[in-house]
Amino acid sequence: MNDRKIIFPTDFSHTGDAALRLATSLAREHQATLLIVHVEEPPAAYGGGEMYYGMPDPVTADLEKMLSEITPTDAQVPYEHRLLTGDPASSIARLADEENAEMIVMGTHGRTGLLRLLMGSVAEAVVRRAPCPVLTLKQPHEKGDAEA
Repeated sequence: MNDRKIIFPTDFSHTGDAALRLATSLAREHQATLLIVHVEEPPAAYGGGEMYYGMPDPVTADLEKMLSEITPTDAQVPYEHRLLTGDPASSIARLADEENAEMIVMGTHGRTGLLRLLMGSVAEAVVRRAPCPVLTLKQPHEKGDAEA
């Protein structure tokens, strides 16, 4: 039985496309199982109650469906899906520890400046907390993209 694992966290954005290709390649080369993971953050507590008109929290079944649609780029690579709940960085690091993962391969949004300060960086937090190597890939900018 193969017990080698490589973790690929996804937030369902395209920032992870290159990371999924690399994670698949590494899993194939290391004869590892690819763990494709999404972390659902618990619903935030809103002080306004009936005054809150924000976006509704995603339904778990919808997240499970979206997660099931992400598969390795090589059909020969074994994989599993994991839907976790909690703080993304802590949950990913905890899974890596529990599964004795070889590494984590993840995309990053590449935010800088004020946007990074306000949004934080899950990738940076994973790098600090993970018990294994973490490989981050910044999604390449398309020609003509405006600098953020």
